[in-house]
Amino acid sequence: MTFSRSSGILLHPTSFPGPYGIGDLGPFAYRFIDYLAETGSKLWQVLPLGPTSYGDSPYQCFSAFAGNPYMVSPDFLLNEGLLSVEDLADMPQWEANRVDFGLIYRWKPGLLDKAFARFEQSASDQLRNEWAEFRQSNAAWLEDYALFMALKDANGGVAWNEWPAPQRDRDPQTLAEARRQLAEAINRQMFRQFLFFRQWNALRKYANQKGIQIIGDIPIFVAMDSSDAWANPGLFYLDEAGKPTVVAGVPPDYFSPTGQLWGNPLYRWDVHKASGFQWWIERIRATLATVDIVRIDHFRGFAGYWEVPGDASTAETGRWVPGPGIDLFYAIRDALGDLPIIAEDLGEITPDVIELRDTLGLPGMKIFQFGFSGPDNPFLPHHYTKNCVVYTGTHDNDTALGWYRTCPPHERDFYHRYVSRDNADVPGDMIRAIWASVAVFAIAPLQDFLGLGTEGRMNFPGKVGGYWAWRMEEGHLSDWLKGRLKELNWLYER
Repeated sequence: MTFSRSSGILLHPTSFPGPYGIGDLGPFAYRFIDYLAETGSKLWQVLPLGPTSYGDSPYQCFSAFAGNPYMVSPDFLLNEGLLSVEDLADMPQWEANRVDFGLIYRWKPGLLDKAFARFEQSASDQLRNEWAEFRQSNAAWLEDYALFMALKDANGGVAWNEWPAPQRDRDPQTLAEARRQLAEAINRQMFRQFLFFRQWNALRKYANQKGIQIIGDIPIFVAMDSSDAWANPGLFYLDEAGKPTVVAGVPPDYFSPTGQLWGNPLYRWDVHKASGFQWWIERIRATLATVDIVRIDHFRGFAGYWEVPGDASTAETGRWVPGPGIDLFYAIRDALGDLPIIAEDLGEITPDVIELRDTLGLPGMKIFQFGFSGPDNPFLPHHYTKNCVVYTGTHDNDTALGWYRTCPPHERDFYHRYVSRDNADVPGDMIRAIWASVAVFAIAPLQDFLGLGTEGRMNFPGKVGGYWAWRMEEGHLSDWLKGRLKELNWLYER
């Protein structure tokens, strides 16, 4: 697909401000869309929208199809009469500018269950019809997901391969009995999804009306503890006890001498191919029903991926294995048409990855932070082609200012020589440089527009705990920043 020259901001909804402990899809989300439109920006990039699990990472979700119910706006539920002010009486005291996921997990589900109880008591016919239509149109994934989550709660939250064998192995009679006994819990789980997608779809429609396209994100792999792996074990390399025989990771490199052991189950691509890649087609179809453009994380894994034995303690003992290659994307294109996809082509990129990306005509990614080793570095703007997406940094990097403060002296020296500026406004200078480039999309995290240091970092790959929690403040969307971004978009025709 051919994209038009545009720019935007990377900001996950959980980073919005608000009174309920986590950013949500409520009034401020609409203010953010208005703000983007007023600056002339045309893109809003988010992280995966699924229900987060252990570690709070949106890249390790309980489902590749479900939404994160913690983003549901209580304000809109109040406006619709699904909650009352009294329902908020037990709301915890939140940390001001960070998400306390532990508190959210203990409080928000109960609040949404109160909304479900009120829905059952007094919902309008229109809302009941919407609920019925949602259940019907999403039954292919919704029923398995809701049953999975209900069983997970009933088993004390442990991973599905630690459940009693009949539940783990999806014994038909056992599952039929579970559906009967857990009917109320299953309905509550489905209702949470109904609320999420109802609010998200309304927000996306508003964004599109304002000329804003939303860039979503698909992790190549699914979490081991997910409804996807439990409901479709034959699609993954799992043994009879539901344990992965091989898992995903990346090999050792300069940054990680033992590699990265992600632990995700790996796909049986032979099985996927035999089905015409139907599961992947449905995954892409579902994602494109919620966003306008899709960034595929770890795109290189479709050409070849690092396979690690399931019992390994590090990624050192892995090996490269060919991925599905072009066949997968031709199947998706045949089913869904031209693909509005961005390829996250970072990491160890080999010729087969480049060939796959270019054959499909997909824009790859450039990270300006990575560019300051010398003039021949491909992440410097003078090497860009039009068909790429450039970022100052991503959710996995330090902020621009954080990078500058900690980078090696030779990189700092080259940075100054390249941008011909002093260090008075490093984030601003980096933003200006990528906005001026030929890249079709230029995107920066909001933290860089705000000039934040490492305190604004969203994630540190390989580290668990304390990340994904950053939240902006109400006053961050200032008139000064609006004017600056509007000027940049005008100057560089974005």
